[in-house]
Amino acid sequence: MKNLALVKKYAQALAQAVADEKDFASVGTEVRAFLALFAAREDLRRALVSPFVNARKREEILGEVLERLGTGPKTSRFLNLLQHHKRMELLPEIVGALPEAWSERLGVVTYEVTAAVALTDAQKDRLARGLAASEKAPVRLVVRTDPAVLGGLAVRKGHIVYDASVEGRLAALRERLGQE
Repeated sequence: MKNLALVKKYAQALAQAVADEKDFASVGTEVRAFLALFAAREDLRRALVSPFVNARKREEILGEVLERLGTGPKTSRFLNLLQHHKRMELLPEIVGALPEAWSERLGVVTYEVTAAVALTDAQKDRLARGLAASEKAPVRLVVRTDPAVLGGLAVRKGHIVYDASVEGRLAALRERLGQE
């Protein structure tokens, strides 16, 4: 990720700007539609991020695109803000960070779970209930599978990792044996 602090700051700002779940869904849809166009059109991307294009011209181009897409005022203000601060290249990462920012705004704690094989719905529910009980707050799980994980789970909350994988336990055992 290019600049994690900036990405998180912009995602949180957008999440704070929306009123409710319906508004968040609407703004999210509009931002993703713009991102799809931005990613698909090399000429648009170059025009909006190139230092060789006059700032006023970049704002004109963005305004025309937003008008054609029919974006609402919140989405338009947000994308204009990114353009004004020359942060448009961060848009893919910001869009990726939006669900977590929205969850944080609602008081929901996000955990990233990595397992060797896909977890069943029952396993996900049991894990979510356990984490919610320890957090005393609602929990959102982002579950990924990674065959490189040798059995068990790796659970991440922010920058803290709880490694309950076989690989993690072996590493901890190696570390303990090396210290004695």
